[in-house]
Amino acid sequence: MGALMGLLLDAGLTGYTLAPDGPAAVEEVGETVNVLVSRHRGLPRDRMGHRLSASGRSLIVGALGTTYGIRITAKDLARDGHKRWSVPALGLSVSVAHVGTYSAVAFAPAGRTVGVDLQDERDRPYALRWLGDLLGREQPATIRDFAECEALIKASHLTKETFAGTRLPEWRPGWRPTNTPTYEVRSVVLRPEGEPPLHLALACDAPAPVRFHHLEEE
Repeated sequence: MGALMGLLLDAGLTGYTLAPDGPAAVEEVGETVNVLVSRHRGLPRDRMGHRLSASGRSLIVGALGTTYGIRITAKDLARDGHKRWSVPALGLSVSVAHVGTYSAVAFAPAGRTVGVDLQDERDRPYALRWLGDLLGREQPATIRDFAECEALIKASHLTKETFAGTRLPEWRPGWRPTNTPTYEVRSVVLRPEGEPPLHLALACDAPAPVRFHHLEEE
C-alpha cells in the first residue's frame, strides 16, 4: 500500500491528510476517520462484460487489514437496525462503497457512525432532477450532492423514503453541518490518472480528522 500516488484530489482539499506508506498505527484506531480507496484491476466480468464487484463484507475485511494491519473475518462484523456496519471488538464504525473498479471503505472513531459513498460521472438526468426536488432546489442536484446524500443515508437513520426535507449546506472544503442533527458531510473529487473523476463523500455524526490511504490491486 502506498500514499495517494496516481490518484489526485481536487484543489479544494482542506483538512485531509495523505497517509504515509504502510498501515496506519494501531493506536490510531478510534481517533481518526481513515478512508481506504482501492482500485481492483483484476475483477471478473459477467456475461455482458460488466465488472463484478467484491462483497461489502470482503471489502471491509480486506480494508481493515490494509489500513491497520489487523486481521478479522466476516464473523467479526455486525450491522445494526439501520444497516450500518461495525467491528464491535475494535469499537469501529464502518461504511463501504464501490463503483466500477474502485471501492472506498471508511473507519470512524469509536462511538461514532460513518457513511461513505463513491460516484462516477455517469449521465443520470432523471435521478438528479428527482434529488434536486427532494433537496428543495430549483435546479437538478449534482453528482457531488448525490454522493453526499448517499453517505448521509448510510451514516444516519434516514432512508430514501424518509429523505425528503433534508438540506445540504453550500459546498466548501471540510465538514459542513446538515439539518439532520448532528450529522455533517464533506466531499472531495478523486482524479485517477487517465480516467474520469470520482466523487467521494463522507458523513459522520461528529466531525473528525480524515486520512486517505490508497491501494492498487492487480
